[in-house]
Amino acid sequence: METTILLIEDDPDICELVAIYLRKEGFRVVIATTAEQGLEWFQSSLYQLIITDIMLPGMDGMKLVETIRSRSDVPIIFITSKKSPQDIIAGLNSGGDDYVTKPFEPEVLVARVQAGLRRYLLAGARAGGSGADVWRDGWLVVHKKRLEVTVNENPIVLPAKELKLLLLLMDQPNQVFSIGRLYERIWGMDGMSDERTVMVHIHNLRKKIERDPANPVYILTIRGFGYKFGGGEPQQA
Repeated sequence: METTILLIEDDPDICELVAIYLRKEGFRVVIATTAEQGLEWFQSSLYQLIITDIMLPGMDGMKLVETIRSRSDVPIIFITSKKSPQDIIAGLNSGGDDYVTKPFEPEVLVARVQAGLRRYLLAGARAGGSGADVWRDGWLVVHKKRLEVTVNENPIVLPAKELKLLLLLMDQPNQVFSIGRLYERIWGMDGMSDERTVMVHIHNLRKKIERDPANPVYILTIRGFGYKFGGGEPQQA
């Protein structure tokens, strides 16, 4: 099956450059120049990954991603000139899986695309692999094969990276993962660990699955080391 990427960018030079490099790697690239056009094409066709600018005419990229996230966990990469820590956090909070600032090297963007697709596919394979297909307690239910999560009997949609984090930690409940290791496993960019990226996604995941995010029982912090899956047991002080 051909991998199709939806590129949403209003700068024709960037569109042409990114498309050339992605097509060189065998990807099919569909280009939209506005968020509205991108959303229309997203709703009418199947895409394996989305790349979008933030500053677009009409609807901005963050609003677009929030809309897409309400119905899909497709990997999404922002490419933008907005590069402050606040901008990056806002982009990740809106549902983005990765954030690339302009100017960027096309080869780096291609590597991030490949890593995003690889981790997304591995999450699905991991969820459908050996071990129990369903993890449940009185609050949280995770169907690993179907990639479905239910909290307090209410189905929720997790962005791709948050779901991958949950599945990775859940599949190895006795393993403590450092921030660098989580970044490598989920984002696939070994040696380029971004502590804020991991922490924002963990924070957002806790808000969605924990009874009390300030006192988590599923995603536990092991101070000085990283994170582990707690299996619903309260964290000890």
